[in-house]
Amino acid sequence: MAVSCRLQSPFLSSVSSPLSASTSSSSHQNVELPLARIESQVRCVQLPKGCSTSRRPQLRVCAELGASSEQAVDLNDSVSASESGKSGEIAVQTGTWKWREHNIRYQRAGGSGPAVVLIHGFGGNCDHWRKNIPYLAKSHRVFAIDLLGYGFSDKPNPRDQPPNTLYSFETWGSQILDFLSDVVNDRAFLICNSVGGVVGLEASLKDPQKVRGLMLVNVSLRMLHLKKQQWYVRPFVKALQNVLRTTTLGQQFFKSVAKPEAVKKILLQCYHDDSAVTDELVEKILTPGLQPGAVDVFLDFICYSGGPLPEEMLPQVKVPVVIAWGEKDPWEPIALGKAYGEFDTVEDFIVLPNVGHCPQDEAPHLVNPLIEKFVARHSGA
Repeated sequence: MAVSCRLQSPFLSSVSSPLSASTSSSSHQNVELPLARIESQVRCVQLPKGCSTSRRPQLRVCAELGASSEQAVDLNDSVSASESGKSGEIAVQTGTWKWREHNIRYQRAGGSGPAVVLIHGFGGNCDHWRKNIPYLAKSHRVFAIDLLGYGFSDKPNPRDQPPNTLYSFETWGSQILDFLSDVVNDRAFLICNSVGGVVGLEASLKDPQKVRGLMLVNVSLRMLHLKKQQWYVRPFVKALQNVLRTTTLGQQFFKSVAKPEAVKKILLQCYHDDSAVTDELVEKILTPGLQPGAVDVFLDFICYSGGPLPEEMLPQVKVPVVIAWGEKDPWEPIALGKAYGEFDTVEDFIVLPNVGHCPQDEAPHLVNPLIEKFVARHSGA
């Protein structure tokens, strides 16, 4: 019996084929995975006991914006990123930070103003914020980071440790907090997309004194989490995850999606505006994914069904939180995401019309002003 499912993860989604089907044909662009369709099993986000749901939802549509541990090293590699519609250029510097014996890539721009740290989602990297950094750097100190295992940061082998201990939200949350101490040298606003939102929540809960505010952009619902799987589905999911991690099936699956045509097809599914899916974007996403070790990071994370959930973390957050959501996101449905706007700790839930899973890249003209306003509101700027 073949049970299929769409992986709810940016850049590597919408993949499904019977387990018995041959995976040797490299001509197929769609590879099927024998997982359960988790998203069909879960219809709502369960709010923790004690969370008030009677208050008026803070929901608005962002239509009015449519018009418009160790020290860092090596900041000599810089590129100029032109602001859209502007004649001037903002220099975006690329640096390497040594963290726990691993090299971490980051980017920075801007010399004054509140500090802002941009955190990518699954399969992403600093370059997924290339349309935001120059704009925000006009009045902020902007940093973007490649999480351990992603982008051009080191990719240590997760098989050297128990599953999901190296690449976990606890690890990445600690990475962000150390980055604030070692590189940013200041408290900062965390702006996060997809699973990066769970990383931001983890950092905010670990040390709220270092975080001035948190913006979650299409935060991951984590639909493959054990708590969101029906009891009869769990054995299938666990079995497949074990097969992916321990046999060549996982390697073959990764090879099938780590191609320009496959990445473009996936991006066209998660972006609502097809014109935003350019060859440049495909290259920015794919190139780091071809580095040694990337396949093991990928397989480790898609087998990560534990750890925290946003609905468990949001009630505990002690810093300002705003959520923005692309209403056309096919992976993290806004109908489920709106439940997060019900938490007392969330000051605003903003609907981004006609935008998919990665609004910061697809619609920077909507997201950039939202970031500006959020930071100004909580920094006295």
